[in-house]
This record gives sequence, C-alpha cells and structure tokens, in this order.
Amino acid sequence: MRPRWTGRGAIASRSVTPPALARWARGDRIVVDPALKVHGIERLRVADRSIMLRIVSGNTNAAAIMIAEKASDLVPAAARG
Repeated sequence: MRPRWTGRGAIASRSVTPPALARWARGDRIVVDPALKVHGIERLRVADRSIMLRIVSGNTNAAAIMIAEKASDLVPAAARG
C-alpha cells in the first residue's frame, strides 16, 4: 500500500496478517501440522498467529507469544532428533 498524503505529511500504512490463515490440524487439507511444520515444504515452520484455529475475542498478542514459546521448544527438540 502506498502512504496517503494528509497535508501534514505522509501516513504510512501497514498490512496485518489476520489469524487463522494457516491453521494447523490433522488431515489432507492442512497448512501447518501440530509441530508447526508447513505441509509440503521441508525445514519451514510457521510460528505466528496465522495458525490459530479460532480468533480470540481479545488482543491476539498473548496468543502469538505462546505460539512462539511453543516453537522455541519444538525447534531445538527436532534438532536433537
């Protein structure tokens, strides 16, 4: 998106990824598995709020932090074998 001009200066806009775009689950139509690995792409994990199955009614920041904490446990465990 281009910044819009307000007369005082440009206001930058940003795009925000909404929750539940890359939901994790089990089955054939999944994007991310429970280990946060992207289906069909090796060595790639998703660790943000896009994997949430349901959108929480409040701020998603705490949920995003918990997803990141879980990923920080999964990655070293997978490296160890």
